Amino acid sequence: MRELFGIEGSYQARCEQLISNRIALWDVLASSYRPGSMDADIRLDTAMPNDFERFFFEHGDIELIAFNGKAAARFFHRFVADDAVPAGVARASLPSTSPAFATMQFSGKLSAWRAAIS
Repeated sequence: MRELFGIEGSYQARCEQLISNRIALWDVLASSYRPGSMDADIRLDTAMPNDFERFFFEHGDIELIAFNGKAAARFFHRFVADDAVPAGVARASLPSTSPAFATMQFSGKLSAWRAAIS
């Protein structure tokens, strides 16, 4: 978000800048047990999704869901009902911004994100 929108500063300042750029960030999962640090370590039997149906009801102007990595997209498709997503809301599975996803250079990640949300 810093590279795309110049978002910097304290946590509070970054949140305010995201809002002013009409960007919402929300984890697909509200909770889960993950014994390690990788998404692959998440125990699916403990995964509880966030309430996206309510989120979309409260934020009716959402136009795009941009998944930060394949795992986020996979969890969303597994745990969130298709009818919870309003018609016309696009979805984009983008490369993870995590440094752990080292098979793609930062410039490639940035290009993919820029093309999707700029």
